[in-house]
Amino acid sequence: MRRLLVKNMTYRFHWWKQLLLDIAASLIFYTSIPLPYVNGLDFRKVARFAPQIGLIIGGILGFFDISMNYFGVPTLTRSVLVVCLWIAITGGLHLDGAMDTADGLAVGDPKRRLEVMADSATGAFGAMAAIALVLMKTAALTDLEKYRWLVLMVACGWGRWGQQVAIAQYQYLKPTGKGALHKQAIRSYKDLLPGLLLMMSLSGLQILLDKSLFFALGMILAGSAIATLTGAWFNHKLGGHTGDTYGAVVEWTEALLLCVLTALENL
Repeated sequence: MRRLLVKNMTYRFHWWKQLLLDIAASLIFYTSIPLPYVNGLDFRKVARFAPQIGLIIGGILGFFDISMNYFGVPTLTRSVLVVCLWIAITGGLHLDGAMDTADGLAVGDPKRRLEVMADSATGAFGAMAAIALVLMKTAALTDLEKYRWLVLMVACGWGRWGQQVAIAQYQYLKPTGKGALHKQAIRSYKDLLPGLLLMMSLSGLQILLDKSLFFALGMILAGSAIATLTGAWFNHKLGGHTGDTYGAVVEWTEALLLCVLTALENL
């Protein structure tokens, strides 16, 4: 009996240790948050924890926003600084993907789009996409008055769940690349359920905060719809996805969802 108890305790310890290692690997892969060196990290599973990493990023942004509000920083200035920190935390990873995707889609010849996207140089359409995304996020955050911390977490989480949908549902267009390993982590729609349930629960938190069922349902419906449709649109244009389009799904889902939530708050 004692041996069985020790065995169960050892299994639980290893399970939690592996979970923490997987989260650490995901943080290192998806963010520029400085972490101490950890040996033996497995980056093949990072896509499974993308929504959770989104909540961590959104939580940091929300705390930063609340702190600046405490010190009396005006709303517009706060919004600009939050978006700047947003880019810094991710290291511009997803924004760079959105820019490369915009440059690729601007090419008339579909056969050359992947080639253009692989080019590290930023073109005019990539720059315009980045400007549009930054402006959309800044303007939407400026217009949002209540529970900005929750909205930031919701936007970051749904954006990364949209990435999971794109990974699970659509063909990966390159034999190699950073995005190729995500296919090993998200193999079926069952792998989407943990992130979906997490995001539905977080969005439903709005009901407890101010009993706003309408806004909570809006978060869930708009978040899941935008996350799904954004990936579908890029698949329609390219016939599949790459690491760049995964980043584009995250960025456009975040920006569009913030704009929709701004409209819902003012209804």
